[in-house]
Amino acid sequence: MLQFLFNFVREKTVNRKMEMNGKDHQKIQNFDDLDLSVQELIESAVQARKLAYCPYSNFAVGAALRTTSGEIIKGCNVENGAHTPSICAERTAIVKAVSEGHTSFEAVAVVAFQEDQFTSPCGVCRQVLSEFASKDIKVYISKPVPVRILCTSLYELLPYRFDSSRLKQNS
Repeated sequence: MLQFLFNFVREKTVNRKMEMNGKDHQKIQNFDDLDLSVQELIESAVQARKLAYCPYSNFAVGAALRTTSGEIIKGCNVENGAHTPSICAERTAIVKAVSEGHTSFEAVAVVAFQEDQFTSPCGVCRQVLSEFASKDIKVYISKPVPVRILCTSLYELLPYRFDSSRLKQNS
């Protein structure tokens, strides 16, 4: 019965037009066509989403970062009743990674559920990812049942990012 339900949801998701900001996006790929390492990263984000603490919004998000050494670091969103201290899944993963000595990443997967569109990283998360992007980082955006995946990159999501090269070293 569970397999039937999974197949039903998967079929409905494949047939539904996926959108990004109200537009059909050209960079959508089938999960099964992706490299196994990308599938593993997305599945890690799916698992991280299950741990989200989101009693106020009920909007669970999971993220998984692949370091340049190949490790996967997971994060989920953690909300707070005062709202401002809440932290997104992507930033949770980054903070965990940095606290474990990782500051170089090659990819990130983000998983959340919105009926007819993908949920991309917010502007703050894009900027924080940018802090650790000496080169472009691949971004994979998925639903909790990964069927169709939006494949993009940090530089595409944040083309005019602010980075340390814009800071004056000696004022």
